[in-house]
Amino acid sequence: MKYTAAFIGAGNMGGAFARAAARAIDPKKIVITDYAPEKAEALAKELGCSWTSDNAGAAKESKFIILCVKPQVLPAVLEPIVPVLLEAEARGERKVLVSIAAGITIAKLRSIAGEKQPVIRVMPNTPALIGSGLMILATDGSAGEEEMEELSAMAKACGEVRTLDERYFDQATVIASCSPAYAYMFIEALADAGAKMGLDPETSLFYAARSVLGSAAMVLETGISPEKLCEMVCSPGGSTIEGVKVLREKGLYSLVEEAANASYRRNIELGK
Repeated sequence: MKYTAAFIGAGNMGGAFARAAARAIDPKKIVITDYAPEKAEALAKELGCSWTSDNAGAAKESKFIILCVKPQVLPAVLEPIVPVLLEAEARGERKVLVSIAAGITIAKLRSIAGEKQPVIRVMPNTPALIGSGLMILATDGSAGEEEMEELSAMAKACGEVRTLDERYFDQATVIASCSPAYAYMFIEALADAGAKMGLDPETSLFYAARSVLGSAAMVLETGISPEKLCEMVCSPGGSTIEGVKVLREKGLYSLVEEAANASYRRNIELGK
């Protein structure tokens, strides 16, 4: 095969994944496609990869066919690639189908692409765009250990790479991939509060974002629970505890849970 990976879709996540892959393997072993050919061409020129407007042609020449498209359009995008997969299977040529589409199960992908087709699901999050993301991989055993390792190596420049049983993929998508939007909203709200108190808006945004970044690092690096870390900040009779009381009284925990459950329900709907 001419290429190691074909990236079908050059949007934000597809672009981030392709950039990571181009740092892990020879960019000449990557081909990029997109419904807007100019996007594929621009990204390919940036990375030193090949590009084409022919999804089926890219798939024919590649080992990993990485679908970086929205779940709503994935079946239509996959349809012209299916004959390529079936022909490869008949020749005894192994290809691996990879999807980053939320909600679309391995079983559904295989129902379209063929029951013997090796499939890997990947769930990225937006911090992958700057190499600080989380890439979660799942397979049902159809993809071998070496193939999982090869894909993991291509994804590592996006950030942390973890594997997970697919049974928990919809839940993990909420906590790992939807959650940055929740975090951005909290940072924005905190920065706006600071600006209303008189801080320069740009300064307030930096303070808010930097504090959230440091707080997350404390959780990951110390192993101390968020509850305990919160207690460590809240001196009795101090200013922090007054704000924490308001967040608890106004139902922050239940509101976050409600938001997460709404995202989870949508993941399930997307997979039907």
